Amino acid sequence: MPPTSQAPLTVGFDLDMTLLDTRPGIHATYLALSAETGTPIDADLVVTRLGPPLLDEIRNWFPEAEVERAAARYRELYREYAFAPTVALPGAHAAVEAVRAHGGRVAVITGKYEPNARLHLEHSGLAADTVVGDLWAETKGEALREHGASIYVGDHLGDIRGARHADAVAVAVATGPYGADELREAGADVVLADLTAFPDWLAGHLAGQSAA
Repeated sequence: MPPTSQAPLTVGFDLDMTLLDTRPGIHATYLALSAETGTPIDADLVVTRLGPPLLDEIRNWFPEAEVERAAARYRELYREYAFAPTVALPGAHAAVEAVRAHGGRVAVITGKYEPNARLHLEHSGLAADTVVGDLWAETKGEALREHGASIYVGDHLGDIRGARHADAVAVAVATGPYGADELREAGADVVLADLTAFPDWLAGHLAGQSAA
């Protein structure tokens, strides 16, 4: 497990299916995009594979020449359809508060379009010191390193890759598309069922680092 540095504590969190259950809103947005464009989209399938960049998903439904335009419209529709049905996942608020209780900073590093990520956090009552969007896997790691994050919490195999890229502790929560065994096999340092276990884990981790 990578050591936590003696620098001020910064913990990075993914957004979709780590802090927030965004599936209902994403589902509704894709249905609206489908209805508006006349393009069939299996929204039930889409919400089973959240994580990779939006353009990757859009390419499954639109020809390449229409991808950028469809993605831009999706991001617009998102503001109308996605925020109201989205809820914080169990333990999300407590996890953020735990970081602050230890004098730390919270960095939300997400693949989501950054303006919409900020609005999601505002709507959900989750405050972050830093929000960086439009990132995936190793590019998340670059942002984690830039902001001095020593821990990254996510639900996706790409989040583990991001943490590894930043030499951060990879904390995985089994609230997304992967089970605990898959997350461990992918190299997560810690696997939690959900964020309700995070405050106790963080307290123990930091105590261990202080004693080392």
